[in-house]
Amino acid sequence: MKALTLLFSFGLVALTGRIVNFDKGPLGMAPPGWSFAMTNHGAAPQWRIVKDASAPTQPYVLAQISNDATDNRCPLAILDGISVQNGDFSVRIKPISGQEDRAGGVVWRYKDANNYYLVRANALTKNVAMFKVENGLRTQISLGVQHDIPSGAWSILKVSVRGNRFQVYVNHRRILQSQDSTFKGPGKVGLWTVADSVTYFDDFRVYPK
Repeated sequence: MKALTLLFSFGLVALTGRIVNFDKGPLGMAPPGWSFAMTNHGAAPQWRIVKDASAPTQPYVLAQISNDATDNRCPLAILDGISVQNGDFSVRIKPISGQEDRAGGVVWRYKDANNYYLVRANALTKNVAMFKVENGLRTQISLGVQHDIPSGAWSILKVSVRGNRFQVYVNHRRILQSQDSTFKGPGKVGLWTVADSVTYFDDFRVYPK
């Protein structure tokens, strides 16, 4: 069990999935095994491993700490070394601050910084919605659902992807589903924030199907 835990902490492939907990550092720096990008313009993202006493897996989490409020500026952290078409992708998310937005999300079928799918949870608007980002333009592919996303506390955000059908869960409860066929093939998976959102992430899970 100890060896399996170490594999998960480093984010290596184990059993049929991959779990990344960020708990092996490097503290104060961007984690290895990830690529960083941004949709649209604004100040550069700042993805850092930070210590959080409330982390679901102790002691560290991944944080996007840049608070540039440029509208529609979307920092991305993309997991290297895996490309998935169908699967279940989840993360624990803790919105910290933001006046324009206070949000985070999960990205799948990522082609590049301008083409991917996204589910976003927003603590300011208490809203969860799905989007496609195509040629840099974000378009909603589902009606948003009102759902409490508390600031300063952890929630589990998950998307289940099967072909052109997507289902979203918050804290293990399905709240949203939609269909879209823009991006059909495999792509990378990752994490997302927007505008001045400072958001923490932990326990990122990728289970291909």
